[in-house]
Amino acid sequence: MTADPKAPGAAAVYLDLEETTDDPLHFHSFYARIKVLTEKGKELAKVELPYSNENFKVTDIKARTIHADGTIIPLEGKPEDLLVAKTSQFQINRKVFNLPSVEVGSILEYTYKIRYDDNHFSSPRWEIQQPYFIHEAHYLFNPFAAFNDTKPHQAFSYLIDEHERPINTLIWWKILPAGADVKTDQYGRFKLDLTDIPAAPNEEWMPPMESVLYKVYFYYSSATSGKKFWIEESKFWSRDVDHFADPDHAIHDAVAQIIAPTDSELDKAKKLYDAVQALENTNFTRSKSSTELKQQGQHEARRASDTWKQKSGTSQDIALLYLAMLRATGLEAYSARVVNRSSAIFAPDYLTIRQLDDDLVILSVDGKELVLDPGEKMCPFQFVHWQHSGVGGIRQAQGAREALLMTPNMAYNSNVTTRTGDLTVDAEGNVTGILRINFTGQRALHWRQLSLRNDEDELKKQFDQSLKAELPEGIEAHASGFLGLGDAKSNLMVVVKVSGTLGSVTGKRLLLPSSFFASRGSHPFVSTDLREVPVDMHFSEQTNDQITYRFPTTFHIEAMPQEAKIPWSGKAQLTFKSESDAESVTIARTLVRAFSFVQPQDYSTLHDFYVKVASADQQQLVLTTAPATTEK
Repeated sequence: MTADPKAPGAAAVYLDLEETTDDPLHFHSFYARIKVLTEKGKELAKVELPYSNENFKVTDIKARTIHADGTIIPLEGKPEDLLVAKTSQFQINRKVFNLPSVEVGSILEYTYKIRYDDNHFSSPRWEIQQPYFIHEAHYLFNPFAAFNDTKPHQAFSYLIDEHERPINTLIWWKILPAGADVKTDQYGRFKLDLTDIPAAPNEEWMPPMESVLYKVYFYYSSATSGKKFWIEESKFWSRDVDHFADPDHAIHDAVAQIIAPTDSELDKAKKLYDAVQALENTNFTRSKSSTELKQQGQHEARRASDTWKQKSGTSQDIALLYLAMLRATGLEAYSARVVNRSSAIFAPDYLTIRQLDDDLVILSVDGKELVLDPGEKMCPFQFVHWQHSGVGGIRQAQGAREALLMTPNMAYNSNVTTRTGDLTVDAEGNVTGILRINFTGQRALHWRQLSLRNDEDELKKQFDQSLKAELPEGIEAHASGFLGLGDAKSNLMVVVKVSGTLGSVTGKRLLLPSSFFASRGSHPFVSTDLREVPVDMHFSEQTNDQITYRFPTTFHIEAMPQEAKIPWSGKAQLTFKSESDAESVTIARTLVRAFSFVQPQDYSTLHDFYVKVASADQQQLVLTTAPATTEK
């Protein structure tokens, strides 16, 4: 067997996966049986098992390789035990072993246990979908008897959460295929049996994998309902925020030096925003250890005034410092904590506040609420990083209330890329010229933040690499400089020198691409008819391209690209326009994409739109050395 009809082209498949967690006996056990189908599948012979060295031990490791002729090669020797990370509070290790003598056609079989202390509870996290197809999977969880269903029970006297509330409920959060569900047997154990689990999807422009893969997470909790959980957790969080962001004398003195009494509320907010943005943000430089802080006479910030005094802090410290400064002026401002969209999508039925990553500030001014992102270095006022737009979380509100939050999505015209080029083409198709690329919004923020971690030469190198995938074959483009790189309030411009060979020469004709930036055929979604998971393109945007080709007077225009308007109602639109004179042609292309997220059921419409865009972009400008003739 070197192929599997249920997983065409797969390098390997799991024949069987079994995972058991027994809390009364304090262990997890794991069993896998894998069929290797190609050379690439042999990578599964290396098994790595991360674990916490403080409370857990990996034991009972057994493994063997079974060849196609029935020969069995057992694992011999002790697995390596490697240190991954260590702090004063925890240590993470990794057990590593390699199954011996693996060949294409071999079966890999291994099992192990993870044991934990008698006074330790450990609810399982079933990560069901794997990079490879799974024929059968079996999961079993035996909790303590007091937690064998979702009804609250009398908690163990020693089992409390971080807020000293008794833990008395077992909850689980799941993402499962249609028709599958967790079941309980007569012993109160939780079971899940699945067959034919597809490999983890690998599609372009996917949401975070954490939010799409099949899984079941069990956890012990003090909450008895989702509504109660978020109300109580938000209160604890809000109390901590208010303590940190309480404007003391140092904050009031600092604010008085920054704003003027005659400033409007909005001007005050802008000046304070500029002041905190000017501080060192250690999320974009390097976090200092407690030893380094002590050597510099500093310490971890416990109050907003600590961050201001030290002129540096984490993104969270700086966001809460800004909140304190707004409150010191008497402005109405609140904190919000949200999921980072690059790592997950907010799941309100997943009852853990740990899914929330980043801090925003909500300012109420002139009857409107503004969502601000002061913890993002180089982020303009009244703008948020795309990772914080269209995301869920929690927020403070008037009257000491807390509530769930969904941040607004950005309009496409807040993220605009304008690319203009003036190119001279000779009779052999050799081209020289200049491109001017202007960014506002997310792409400007991306390059500015990248510049904080790289010098200008490295930044130019990375920019050149990003252009390479968009420009026609045979073209070399090199950034000669950035304008406005250090000023988040201005547009960012990049000047690019272009040279190389463009288009193709056939006889007396010279064929040039009409879409200079989109002629290579790298349009998204065109090659895939079906879609399993949503499309997440991060942010909506508008791209304006204008290219002027200047050619010798010996050439004449034989064919111009057709003007076009390709709409996707309410979602996107491509427009093409061109004009010419005796020695040049100017082609303008505008692509407006007013969406960032599309569900799988709407994918066919998205696919059709991009197929039409790709077809329009493949048009050519045809020049000839002889005057064009008109047939009668």
